This record gives sequence, C-alpha cells and structure tokens, in this order.
Amino acid sequence: MKPWNLIDSTEIPANGGELRLYQRGEEYSIMIVGGGELMNTRMHGSEEALAELGCAHLDGQPQPRVLIGGLGMGFTLAAALAQLGQDAEVVVAELVPAVVSWNQQYLGGFAGYPLDDPRTIV
Repeated sequence: MKPWNLIDSTEIPANGGELRLYQRGEEYSIMIVGGGELMNTRMHGSEEALAELGCAHLDGQPQPRVLIGGLGMGFTLAAALAQLGQDAEVVVAELVPAVVSWNQQYLGGFAGYPLDDPRTIV
C-alpha cells in the first residue's frame, strides 16, 4: 500500500479548519484536518449524480444558469456542463481559493478540465 503524500494545505475561511491535498500514486484526496476525507479522484459518482439530478429539469430551457456550491475536484461542475447546452452558464461558489488552484494544477484532468469551459464562472 502506497502512503499518502501531502501536496498542499490551506486554511478554510472564518476559522473553518484546514484542508489538505494528498496524492498516492495517480490518486488525489482532499481531507479536512480532524474530519477525514471529503473527496477523492477515484470515487466521485455521488458528485456526478447530484449534477445530473439538479440539471435534468433544465433540458431544453434557453440559457439556463446553474449555481454549484463548492468546486471540490470539479466532478459536479463537469457533470453539470455535460447536461447543459452551449448557451448555459454555470457559476461555482468556492470559498477556498486554494481549491481552485489545486484544480488548475493537479486535479483538472480527472474531470476533463471543467474550469477551462467558457460556460464556467468561479
């Protein structure tokens, strides 16, 4: 079993604790100190299902605008973009700037680089 290697850590605003990004081989994990794993690049089905369920009623609607609370590893954002047309706008409300940086540097490829989609606003 390969050990987890700490890549980066950051404070959550308003004394919310500390997030840490870990890597083990090709797998990444975001953990909260004292709370365990929040998300992982290996398992993300619930994030995709959330976007699919949340966007299903928007099929055929002109210029839909969707708000996602938190970027995480980008899987919910990617799934929302896949459900929506090219005239959609998806706004991501992310409180922790490092999470955006982690997606740009390490995690983006796992979800297909959803931050690079012109329909995305962070």
